[in-house]
Amino acid sequence: MAPEDLLQKATLAKTAGMRAKYARRGLAQGSDLDPGTQSMLLRQLYLSLMERRCFDEAREVALEALASSELVDVAHQDVARACLGQKQPEAALRHLRLAGRFAPGSRLAFHAWTRGTVAFLAGHCDEAELALERAVRWGTRDKPLYRAQLALIQLESGRDTEDLEALRYDLEGAPCGQGYGQYVLGELAYRLGDYDAALASLSGFVARTTSGRVALAVALRGEVTRARRLIAELRRRKRRTP
Repeated sequence: MAPEDLLQKATLAKTAGMRAKYARRGLAQGSDLDPGTQSMLLRQLYLSLMERRCFDEAREVALEALASSELVDVAHQDVARACLGQKQPEAALRHLRLAGRFAPGSRLAFHAWTRGTVAFLAGHCDEAELALERAVRWGTRDKPLYRAQLALIQLESGRDTEDLEALRYDLEGAPCGQGYGQYVLGELAYRLGDYDAALASLSGFVARTTSGRVALAVALRGEVTRARRLIAELRRRKRRTP
């Protein structure tokens, strides 16, 4: 089969094992591969390895793809996710900084936001705040999410911040308030003392994240851990309340 056909089969594969099988068969064709097809086959192999939690190998494949990929920022993001799977946040941050350096304007806000969230969970609050400020500056559709998360980081650092109730209202009414936004809404509700809403949002976020794609669960492991800690605290609080 032609490499392009194998790439299509890898992309449409229903299991990680089949995705890897077709990607490896395509990559084995060596001299018949054009750089673009090779890069896409490597990414399919990377995704299959992430799904199977083979993080060491996934990192090596992502680094190989980085050498030939035209989407350098995306390749650095992939390496960073594999590093997070290896529980190496400092290594992940190095690649996230490079992702931001090579990103086109349309992806600058996303990379800044990702860097900010990883930096915050790694204990680098100053870097996190700087990155989220950039995300807010460059963001468009997802700006309510970035503003809310920046406020939470500033609050954690003991700084003045925007009105949390207003930020919560804006985020609830935006598409970015779904998915990852539920985690941020849960944190906002917790800070505002709306513990029932916080418990509902955080529990929903954890359930969706841990039952979906492995690569996503790995990338959001820090948020899931933090959400679970807050959920446990909220449940203890409910038991103590008459």
